[in-house]
Amino acid sequence: MSGPRIEVQIIPRFAGSVDEGGLRRAALEALRREGVTGEVELALVVTDDEGIRELNRRFRGVDAPTDVLAFGRGGDDDFVFAPQEPPYLGDVIISYERALVQAEEQGHPVEKELALLVIHGLLHLLGYDDADEEGRKEMWARQEEILGLLGE
Repeated sequence: MSGPRIEVQIIPRFAGSVDEGGLRRAALEALRREGVTGEVELALVVTDDEGIRELNRRFRGVDAPTDVLAFGRGGDDDFVFAPQEPPYLGDVIISYERALVQAEEQGHPVEKELALLVIHGLLHLLGYDDADEEGRKEMWARQEEILGLLGE
């Protein structure tokens, strides 16, 4: 296999509401625009507010839901990966409930919001950081550019 391998997991409650292909297209476009053309693996997970709240509490110490979390594979150089497997970029976890609220607030379809959140999470996995104003401007401009290429 060549190119990215993307696993998509959608909790059953939202399985009929989320376009898995749209999530994959957003991820592939973000990877392509960032020059990631080789074999890599990542997971896109769509959950609810409670699921993402628990992850946010456990890993970030924030006991509240958020729209997207990105978990990279970390910098543990002692971890051994199977040689035949492509590098694992990480996981992008999205709250469908947050996406619905934010889409309504922005006046656009939830599909566009989900694509934006996939792109945002992937950019984090690729090293972008929006913790300060300069990083936020760079990252958000990149998000909008990639989203525009998707026709969103």
